[in-house]
Amino acid sequence: QLQLVESGGGLVQPGGSLKLSCVASGRDVDYYILGWFRQVPGKEREGVSCIETITRTTYYEDSVKGRFTISRDISENTVHLQMSSLKPEDSAVYYCAAVRVVAVSDLKRMCSKPGNMVYWGKGTLVTVSS
Repeated sequence: QLQLVESGGGLVQPGGSLKLSCVASGRDVDYYILGWFRQVPGKEREGVSCIETITRTTYYEDSVKGRFTISRDISENTVHLQMSSLKPEDSAVYYCAAVRVVAVSDLKRMCSKPGNMVYWGKGTLVTVSS
């Protein structure tokens, strides 16, 4: 069983930066898609960014392209989300998620639907406000 634990959320001013981290334990995450999703009250959870661990292919939702960077630290079995130029509309609970894949995947399709993920963390709150 894979466990995911997020950290790094907090309060930041518009234009600021935050780095989220997700530590995976229980198994190595080779042949996995690791991703970040976010949700605000009253709205559906949405995919923000994903990385395929073998090919290191990445996907970003349009609103975060050029501002967010996803990366994987193999030695620490961790995936990071560096968020810059944050906007109030980025405020949400951010969840780390994962699914094992057996072949190169349509990463955009996989990351666009939370239902495609199998493992979830409990989330970390990001608030962008002055």
